[in-house]
Order: sequence, then structure tokens, then C-alpha cells
Amino acid sequence: MFNRIFYKLTQSFFWIIFKIYNRMTVKWEAELPERDRYIVTANHCSNLDPLLIGVNFPKQLRYLAKNELFRSFLFGKVIRILGAVPVLQEDSNAAASTLKGFLNLLKNGESVILFPEGSRSPDGKLKPLEGGTALISLKTGVPIIPAYISGSFEAMPAGAAWVKPKKIRIVFGKALYPPDAGEKSSKEARDVLTQTLTNALSEMENKYGK
Repeated sequence: MFNRIFYKLTQSFFWIIFKIYNRMTVKWEAELPERDRYIVTANHCSNLDPLLIGVNFPKQLRYLAKNELFRSFLFGKVIRILGAVPVLQEDSNAAASTLKGFLNLLKNGESVILFPEGSRSPDGKLKPLEGGTALISLKTGVPIIPAYISGSFEAMPAGAAWVKPKKIRIVFGKALYPPDAGEKSSKEARDVLTQTLTNALSEMENKYGK
């Protein structure tokens, strides 16, 4: 109970900070379906992205974060409260280890954040997506909620030491559901779902990106 209350307090505090300092706005393109677990996937331009998604999603989210992000006591404490799970540098680059980590979180009833580009975009534009998100959705049957963040690259790009007061907008799209088991071969199903997610994020970038 204490952890949940502390999470809500931290979530509310940073929501207010982003709302005032970055004039943050949030849009939902569709009503969130009633499910016990979700896979929220977003474009990735900044270390702010997990916080921005976490403070605006109604359900507590978990995600894997490189161990180096926990070196700062304050920032590490905040992202841990908001759902971050530290992984060693060498593990964070291993696809099998990352896949196993997310599958374990989902099997334990958690909802997760994934960044299907694999790493932060160097120019703020959407990069090609990896197939891991689709594979996790197919293995668990959990729907994907696409999300697009604009402004985080301008506020805090890779290498920046502080957050600039740039306007930030987060948009949550329509849920994407994996096909029923046996409907397609695993590779075909993964490719189709990855393309569907790519289309959704690309459309959101064209509509809401700068």
C-alpha cells in the first residue's frame, strides 16, 4: 500500500512539473480498453520518455533501464519508483535477456513500456522498429498501446545535462491486438504486427510531430 501511495504521489508531482515547465499536453485517440495488462510502446528520443509515459498512463508501468541511469541518486530513485528495473549494460544489449525480462514482468501481471526502436533517435525522427515488441505481444496475448512523444528531443536530447522548457505533447493511439494463436506462422505474425505498429507510429509522427 505504501509503495502504491508513494508511486501516485511521485507520479502526480512530476505530472505537475512537466505540465508547468514543459507545458505538457496529453491526447487519447481512443478509449483505453479494459485489460489487466498492457504493452505501451513509444518513439524514443530522450531519457525523459519513460517518465513522460509513466506519469500520464493510468496504470503503473514497468520497464527495463540501463544500469547507468541509476548512477544519479535522485534520478535513479525517481525512475525506480516509477517502474524502472535496472539491467547490466551487457545484458541490456542482449536480445534474449531483454525478451526474458519483459516476459517475466508480464507473466507477473505487470504492464510494461517498450521502445521498439531499440535506442534513442539521434535526430528526433522515428527509426525502423525491431520485432521484439510484436514477439512479446504474440507470446503473451497482451495488446499494444502505441504512443507518440513530441518535444522530448528538444527538451533533453542524448547528452544533454538538463531539461529545457520546451513544449511536450504525448498522444496515446488505438490498441493493437495480436492475431489469435495459429492464425499465422510465428514469423509472419510478428512481421505483420511489427508493420502495423510501424504504420501506427508513423501516422502519429506525421500528424503530431514537428
